[in-house]
Amino acid sequence: MPRTSQFLRRTALPVHACLALTALIALTGCSDASPAKSPAAAGSTEPSATTGTPGPGTASASTSGSASSSAKSASPPVRVSIPSLGIDSAVMRLGLNPDRSVEVPPADKGMTVGWYTGGSVPGQPGPAVLIGHNDTRYGRAVFHDLKKIAKGADIAVRDDRGTEIHFEVTGRETASKKAFPTSRVYGRTEARALRLITCDGSFDAAGHPVDNLIVYAERK
Repeated sequence: MPRTSQFLRRTALPVHACLALTALIALTGCSDASPAKSPAAAGSTEPSATTGTPGPGTASASTSGSASSSAKSASPPVRVSIPSLGIDSAVMRLGLNPDRSVEVPPADKGMTVGWYTGGSVPGQPGPAVLIGHNDTRYGRAVFHDLKKIAKGADIAVRDDRGTEIHFEVTGRETASKKAFPTSRVYGRTEARALRLITCDGSFDAAGHPVDNLIVYAERK
């Protein structure tokens, strides 16, 4: 089904700019994704990368040196769980596609969440972005019920050292892929933020979701 894989692939956002992300990438579509406004459009001159979530980010999407250095020393995430939604998933790493858009999990990994490695490590200062499909051609995917998440809900991220870090949901929003809230998602922030992104909304003529669902959370 054409609507299954139009998720994130074309959401072009500068890699370093994404360091200011709070915890979710802009997922346009459910497997391919239409382009989202890049952090460059928010004032960054860095290459682009995707993913984002609504939250307390500022208008600046420039690279954060502290976030970049902390990402090198911090332990990467290997598992994420959202007890209130029954979500418990391994975390795979995502980089950039040749067109500089952020990668998304392949369709056959629809039940696996992806972490954009160009952003912050969950638990470190700056926005960390986790991306997941709503559904794929194989059926419902890991973030299918993300729209049901409530403010205050707990999100637990475990790193490769076995340390579990907890985040509290502070808000969520549905944004058109044609007017992605780049500043809120990728803007520089000192908060230890998390952004979760998936596709949402009605479908266009090609069968692709027209919106992105962004969930904002901060470390407890």
